Amino acid sequence: MKWINKTSEKIKRLEIQGATNVAHSAVKALTKELLEAKTEHHASTALNEGVKILVDSRETEPMMRNGLKYMQRHIADTWTTREEFRDQVSKVSREILNHFKYARKRIVEIGSRRIDSGDTILTHCHSSAVTATLIRAKENGVDFKVIQLETRPKYQGRITARELVKAGIDTTMIVDSAARHYIKEIDFVVVGSDAITSEGNVINKIGTSQVALAANEARIPFYVVSTLLKFDPETIHGEYEKIEERSTAEVWADPPEGLKIRNPAFDVTRRNYIHGIITETGIISPHSVLEAIHREYPWILK
Repeated sequence: MKWINKTSEKIKRLEIQGATNVAHSAVKALTKELLEAKTEHHASTALNEGVKILVDSRETEPMMRNGLKYMQRHIADTWTTREEFRDQVSKVSREILNHFKYARKRIVEIGSRRIDSGDTILTHCHSSAVTATLIRAKENGVDFKVIQLETRPKYQGRITARELVKAGIDTTMIVDSAARHYIKEIDFVVVGSDAITSEGNVINKIGTSQVALAANEARIPFYVVSTLLKFDPETIHGEYEKIEERSTAEVWADPPEGLKIRNPAFDVTRRNYIHGIITETGIISPHSVLEAIHREYPWILK
């Protein structure tokens, strides 16, 4: 399973970052694997074992899981002819990728309207949806500033900073621990999301919940930009979203002997600290997430 294994390793090494990019890459890898399948056994293996390999490459990525689930549900692992099977794979792949594309387009349109000239916005980590939203606002003639957190330990904030500066957006970077110090200078916070639970809680890069607490203390709106395709249906049944623990070498490559290090990749921001979730259906309350899923993507719940 050349394409699946290659993509899985890239996801593990963070060569592919961001929930949307991970989901796109996983769907495309599975699609390539299925299109090249020469036997029903190869196709069945890719749809079952291959999907598991991709899912296991990043625990906290329900958008990837949902995209792969969509393909599993709509592609039969048996065929009358290889050509018919390839046509089916191409059709189903286009469908889910179009869902991704439409969701992104709508989120950017809706989110960019929330930004006014004179605003100062704080953001954390790197979210392609957040970056696209900010750049769209700039393209629409809105004059605003961004304060970007560096996002330790992998410094994903630098990716966002480079993209925003390139787009001509007035951007300032601060260390993560300075968020509360500067929070009073902010008009609102906007972050991305890796997962949304049935309770309306949001899982995002470690440090997000601390920013939410600081924003709540300062009575500053805290927005999450996220497609509803990042909803995790397992949380309906009492499961907690898994929090990935990454290599301690990311924190300290050569620590003193005996020192213990923990390196969680994500944390949970409770819905009570979220002003609104900017989705493809509009800006919704985190309390109404499950209702929105029933309306827009009922297949996720099956």
